[in-house]
Amino acid sequence: MSHSRFRRGAVRALAATAALFTLASGVVGCAGSSDTATTEDGKTVLRYQGWAGDVGFHELAEDLGYYDKIKLEWVGDTTSGPQDIQSAATGDIEFGSAFNGAVVKLNAAGAPITSVLSSYGADAGEYTGYFVLDGSPIRSARDLIGKKVGMNTLGAHHEFLVREWLAQQGLTQDEIKQVELTVVPPVNNETALREGQIDVAAINGIFRETAQERGGIRPLFTDRDLFGAFSYGTYVVRDDFLAKNKDAVADFVQGTARAIRWTQVTPREEVVARLKSIIDKRGRNESDDAIDYWRSSGIPVAGAVIQEKELQTWIDWLVRNGELDEGKLTATDLYTNEFNPYANGTFQPESGPDGEVLEGQK
Repeated sequence: MSHSRFRRGAVRALAATAALFTLASGVVGCAGSSDTATTEDGKTVLRYQGWAGDVGFHELAEDLGYYDKIKLEWVGDTTSGPQDIQSAATGDIEFGSAFNGAVVKLNAAGAPITSVLSSYGADAGEYTGYFVLDGSPIRSARDLIGKKVGMNTLGAHHEFLVREWLAQQGLTQDEIKQVELTVVPPVNNETALREGQIDVAAINGIFRETAQERGGIRPLFTDRDLFGAFSYGTYVVRDDFLAKNKDAVADFVQGTARAIRWTQVTPREEVVARLKSIIDKRGRNESDDAIDYWRSSGIPVAGAVIQEKELQTWIDWLVRNGELDEGKLTATDLYTNEFNPYANGTFQPESGPDGEVLEGQK
């Protein structure tokens, strides 16, 4: 948090730099086996990658009993959002989730994928802070020229957000290039900041909470400062899988959307207890400590309906930075809300996870 999961830095272990951005379109367009597995009772099996110590919205949806036509199959853990959607594009799994800037870049490389549901974002409870030491002379974007910013991976959420903030603060592209973006594992980022190895640390989730408890740091800016409450990532599926398994994708989206809505309208204590129980039941020999720091879904839109601006923002960003030809991509070509019950008329946009009307809820 990233970036099909709750985006909490506590569970973002080592993340490799996104190799997908150098893949040729012919490579990213290759799908795996065209044969889709089914269970004995006829449910379509959807393979996915997880995060240690974390629970994806899809995993919650299955636990809540929101799926009718699909069965999830965990095939291992991923290292980053870009890696996750690359695996979806190449057919190793059926769906993945990543920062929308990475989704746009993979689309631009020729990957046959479509976004079907928002997967993480920033709101009042969930966000990433870009922290400096209390005594640091860094107070503005210009102060970052020649300085190091630590983050879990390049080519994804943190890199885009840092570069966007610097641009919004008036730095030129040449000046932005002088800010050194450095890969630091989330578990080491706070220590690297306090020991002076980096000047700014991108911290969220349990790491943000515990670092602030220890004191001595302050946020230079947060991702909420850029766009306010905003969905930053999406679930993607391969186009060929969608074409051949429309009912399965529709079931995946409706169930996952309802699970996200459940977290949006359910008391925090109940959500935390449910997530802990899921981790305990799946038996992967992992800690559930990060769940104690769950604050919100991070997704500000009811039922995780995708908004055009959430993808168009990063298309415009890539065009502005000379990384994408103007007119090559349009946001509306990259996503669909067709299967989301909060967008297609099945439920009222602000109803609960079972379609019930909720008073005073967003």
